[in-house]
Amino acid sequence: MRVFVSAGEPSGDHHAALLVRAIRERRPDVEFAGLGGPHMAAEGVELVADLTHLAVMWILRVVLNIHRFIDLARRAERNFLDAKPDVCVLVDFPGFHWWLAWRAKRHGVPVVFYCPPQIWAWASWRVAKMRRLVDHVLSALPFEHDWFTAHGIRSTLVGHPFFDELDTALSARATEPTAMEPLVLLLPGSRGQEIEGVLGSLLQAAAVIRRSVPEARFAIGALHDRHARRIDEVLRSTAGASGLGIAIHAGRTRSLISEATAAIACSGSVSLELLAARVPTVIVYRISGFAYVVQSWFRRARFITLVNLLACREPIGPVQPVLVPPLAVPPADPEAVYPEYLSVGDPAERSAAHVVEWLTDPASRRQAVARIEAVAVAVARPGSAARAADAVLAIAGGGGMAIAAHRRAA
Repeated sequence: MRVFVSAGEPSGDHHAALLVRAIRERRPDVEFAGLGGPHMAAEGVELVADLTHLAVMWILRVVLNIHRFIDLARRAERNFLDAKPDVCVLVDFPGFHWWLAWRAKRHGVPVVFYCPPQIWAWASWRVAKMRRLVDHVLSALPFEHDWFTAHGIRSTLVGHPFFDELDTALSARATEPTAMEPLVLLLPGSRGQEIEGVLGSLLQAAAVIRRSVPEARFAIGALHDRHARRIDEVLRSTAGASGLGIAIHAGRTRSLISEATAAIACSGSVSLELLAARVPTVIVYRISGFAYVVQSWFRRARFITLVNLLACREPIGPVQPVLVPPLAVPPADPEAVYPEYLSVGDPAERSAAHVVEWLTDPASRRQAVARIEAVAVAVARPGSAARAADAVLAIAGGGGMAIAAHRRAA
């Protein structure tokens, strides 16, 4: 049996590697090829190319790299012709993966989407495309599974892969800070453009927090050494930042999360790790005024943070378009478990206010942790890769249609 796997971002590379491992545990004879990164390569996947270097966002950046994506799609298609895989598994990264799905279907290769594109949030008009190009989705979130099945797309709820390898100690955190010097973790994101967009706001928030809580310590979690060097450059060039004593750590985000009293993070799937560790967190994401207006005409998700979507009663709603972006940063939605700010203006003051309250008011922090705990108990369950592996093997073996379209994970 041959399986083609493609993941385009560092997190997707990790999720795909766990899936490959789970499939091998069930079928050691399976051969793997695909597009991905170092985690997949470490699991023995024969990489056609490293796709994680092209983890880009927004239309302009995609256009500037279009020639690279076309070349990678052609190389993957050559594998479909020469190796004739039994199934093609796509992990997140929807823009490029639509192209790949079309090529796989053209050559009769069943297509499975693991951590499928969030068309329920941004692009519900793509339902017809998904029905046409994707045979089965392996849904990470309960409400997205319900949405896909309601729109006639075969789905199996497998859970989110972020919970598969989280240290069980993370879920046993104390609800009170245990250190005399609380640690505030700053997470500027896993992409270069995210770092450039939010790091200044995180540093400004740290300065505000230090004035109210002089004993607070600060640490920045960077994905790798290259990001750490860039963050260090910004720290050195930012007035007053050097006096905050901020430590920069590369490749230690998970261990830092286990030590953190509170966090301010760029929006992303890291919110699920913070959820598993029960860390009170503020989510920030800064965009241009033009981008704010554009996203308002397409976004149907009430929040941008997965944790908040899992916690709220109605995660998907009507589009609420705007013509002029707000320059002032409005207060966070009180229903958000993690206060979040998708903003054009700088949310540093509002972000810092939440953290200061958690650090200085034990009752407020206990209340925040209790809300986080309720969500974590409901959704932070491991086993996603194992359930996904069972589904992939069934589809690769010709039993895909036998998987119940409305099946939920046990």
